[in-house]
Amino acid sequence: MSYAMNTEFISMDALEDRIQSTDLVPSRVPLLEGIQEKFFILEQQGVHTLGELRRVLKTNPRLEETARSSGIDSQYLILLRREIEGYFPKPLALMEFDELNPVMLEKLTRSEIRDTAGLFSATRSPESLVALSESCGVEVGTLTTLAKLADLSRVQWVSLPVARLLLACGVDNPATLVTTDAEDLFEAFNQVNLEAQFFKGKIGLRDVKRLIHAAKFVED
Repeated sequence: MSYAMNTEFISMDALEDRIQSTDLVPSRVPLLEGIQEKFFILEQQGVHTLGELRRVLKTNPRLEETARSSGIDSQYLILLRREIEGYFPKPLALMEFDELNPVMLEKLTRSEIRDTAGLFSATRSPESLVALSESCGVEVGTLTTLAKLADLSRVQWVSLPVARLLLACGVDNPATLVTTDAEDLFEAFNQVNLEAQFFKGKIGLRDVKRLIHAAKFVED
């Protein structure tokens, strides 16, 4: 299991299903216009997986060439690129975590663990977590909490405050998030946040549903 999903095993059909089943933010709704036809054209151009799609849209010159060869409007492809890149949350830097003092952070850095992606990879088993604890001097309990936050951060839309809030609500991994009732989580979110103040404002029920849906696509 890796921090990010393996794009070479995600077909264009699966990607289309994900986009169509997602409650898209208003700016991304135009992606639904003629999506079946556009994805069919891309497959005819030799794009069969999410990985291949990311590569042909990676740079503006490649995107413009794909627009010319496929006949698909470049603005649509730009919007598509923004949507799929959102599926790959940027790893959080460990310096953002209050649980780590400078000494612990330095020891983790010496072990080449600088962000949540590195931490996730280094704590996939109880044995590896204990070994890391012994080598870097971070208590097992603290490291376990950090590992859970790192796991949750793999879900689209999950920032560090949201990951902390999820954990405080008893949701400690993406698989648990998938099976959580949206309305129950919505109520728990706002109650816990009211007391702990993870961030200002409230998370709406629609946003909670988006989190749960996004968690379905995180690899176990």
